[in-house]
Amino acid sequence: MKLNTLKPADGSVKTRKRIGRGPGSGLGGTSTRGSKGAKSRSGYSRKIGFEGGQMPLQRLVPKYGFKNINHVEYKAINLDTIQEMISAANLEKVTIADFIAAGYVSSNQLVKVLGRGKLTSKATIEANAFSQSAIAAIEAVGGSAVKL
Repeated sequence: MKLNTLKPADGSVKTRKRIGRGPGSGLGGTSTRGSKGAKSRSGYSRKIGFEGGQMPLQRLVPKYGFKNINHVEYKAINLDTIQEMISAANLEKVTIADFIAAGYVSSNQLVKVLGRGKLTSKATIEANAFSQSAIAAIEAVGGSAVKL
């Protein structure tokens, strides 16, 4: 085997289609673009949402509702989940860092503790918000709810 005898495997290299090189090529004239219309012109790029001239769906469907700019989105964590965390890791203080480490929330989410389930261990729980039932349940076992 020598460098001058090397060649690619059969069928691995296709020849480039040379468009618009006269009538003899079979691809001259309209250069595979069909006849007339915007798509046959150079510089054409279809606008996003364009549906060939019919009324686009985005304009056809009416506007509806509104987005409250003051809405605060919380990730809900219930007392039964917190009790599992306390039992598993023998915690006395549960912070947002513990929720992130356990995979319940991501670092940019706010946490709200809700009152589903039963808390049996005394613990200090830190969160961005608490429901009234959660605060009552935490304080009933001698713990405290710290709002950040």
